[in-house]
Amino acid sequence: MESAAGRVEPLGEPSLFARKATGLVRGWAVRDAFIYAFFSINLVTLGFFIFSYAVFIPGGSLFWAVLLSGAYLLLQAVTYASLVAAMPRAGGDYVWISRILGGGLGFVLAVCGWWFILWHWVPIYANILNVEVFVPLFAIVGWDGGVTFFSEDRGLFWSSVIVAGLASLFIALGIRTYARIQQVCFYGALLGLAFMFVLLLVNSKTDFISALNTQSQEVLGTGPNAYQGTIDAAAAGTPSGVGDFGALSGIFLLIPFIVFFNLWSNWGATLYGEVRGASDFRKNIRAMGGALVVTTILAGISFLLFAKTFGWDFYNAANNGYWGQPALFDYVEDPAITFFPYPGLLAAFLMDGAVWQFILVALMALWFFGWVGTVFLSSTRVVFATAFDRVLPETVAKVSRRGVPYVALALMLIPALPISWLYAFNEDFYSWTLAATMVIAITFAGSAIAAAVLPWRKPEIYNASPIGRYRVAGIPLITVTAIGFLALLVFCLYKWLQDDVYGLNDSSSLIYMGVLYVIALVIYIGSRIVRRRQGIDMAMVHKEIPAE
Repeated sequence: MESAAGRVEPLGEPSLFARKATGLVRGWAVRDAFIYAFFSINLVTLGFFIFSYAVFIPGGSLFWAVLLSGAYLLLQAVTYASLVAAMPRAGGDYVWISRILGGGLGFVLAVCGWWFILWHWVPIYANILNVEVFVPLFAIVGWDGGVTFFSEDRGLFWSSVIVAGLASLFIALGIRTYARIQQVCFYGALLGLAFMFVLLLVNSKTDFISALNTQSQEVLGTGPNAYQGTIDAAAAGTPSGVGDFGALSGIFLLIPFIVFFNLWSNWGATLYGEVRGASDFRKNIRAMGGALVVTTILAGISFLLFAKTFGWDFYNAANNGYWGQPALFDYVEDPAITFFPYPGLLAAFLMDGAVWQFILVALMALWFFGWVGTVFLSSTRVVFATAFDRVLPETVAKVSRRGVPYVALALMLIPALPISWLYAFNEDFYSWTLAATMVIAITFAGSAIAAAVLPWRKPEIYNASPIGRYRVAGIPLITVTAIGFLALLVFCLYKWLQDDVYGLNDSSSLIYMGVLYVIALVIYIGSRIVRRRQGIDMAMVHKEIPAE
């Protein structure tokens, strides 16, 4: 068997786990977990992109949908903080579901939700890199060739290679170095956001109209009256004021879009085997819930400033122009602005001179580079945990001296490249990937069910953990919050399957995702057969809590 450092030792009687200790390094403080959660939700990189979807629900209020869903998702933060405190182990969802509900279910849900599906997220990250970083920066410096390249399929593929390469590099440097990288990005990103906020605060709507009409001609080649032309060509049907509550039904219908942005405060839960003080329930809430609350507040401030300086009608019309929806809005051919209306670039137009514009967009790009590692980092720990349990071959559980599960990392990187090529160049394959978010939400639903029944399924673990004393009207707190979180997931899953507007219920995509679940199940069944022949009972493995 292998030692904690990955060396091979003589085999004796088969043990339940690949070795006595994981070999992972407790290299993060709770502060690092907070920053990781903060970047996982990511107001700028992910939020500003997802907010553009609000025009698909013309009767909804983006402002209130974000604030109310952010407040509600504190139930998720408490649920996951409780699970971490009870079982602070690398692997997160896989460990909890497999120990509470069963090994087969835990493996299938976690492998699909954290391993297979994250290959398909690489080109999604890459598309955001293009529209929020490469295209704006190259447009500012006047490199038309770069703008064209990264607006095409080939640019999407090579951006995917960049995403996969950067994520792998950051992870390969080790968890401690990764923490330092994300800290630098965190403070630089906040500086960029503050810079944007100040520009929006000190300038008026009139200033922005003048700046946009001038700068969009010079930088993007639009017509002479881009502001009014955008409103005329793609008039949005959202409420007239940013704070207008609108129809309550519209807010509810927006939430299945908004969770594409704010469902990820638990993204670092798979890493808590490497977080010092992970068994402290309150610290875990501060890390996950704190990231969610701060991000929600910053989103609300952003909307108010967009309305003040851009104009809420223009912001929504620009998003509608980008997506082009003749079925939902009054629509005129050739809207004035067809590029992605990235607020960082729009705010940069308020300054004269390419240098200052470039500096602002470059600072805002740190939101992306602090986020890019999340596409693989959490997943490597899930893949590692399955191998540590001997479901996957023990080789996959190897770690470097820095505590990097490098074989698991390779299993994230290598398949992601051909999948990115297919995503970029094959329209049919692209349509197969549309339900990618749904697969992750199903995994979260598995953990929510596991959390709800933990006090009864594993009373010895629950009663011995810090969460055992927290109750609401005599009911365990973890059960209350888990059921509340599960209710939101069920609602979103229902709407994603039932309503075409969310774009997740493509029949070919659902079939493709179903095939991934079948592959995961076949791997698990095959592993059980092989391990039984080796004298290892996988049912016993999943009754034990792995060592750290």
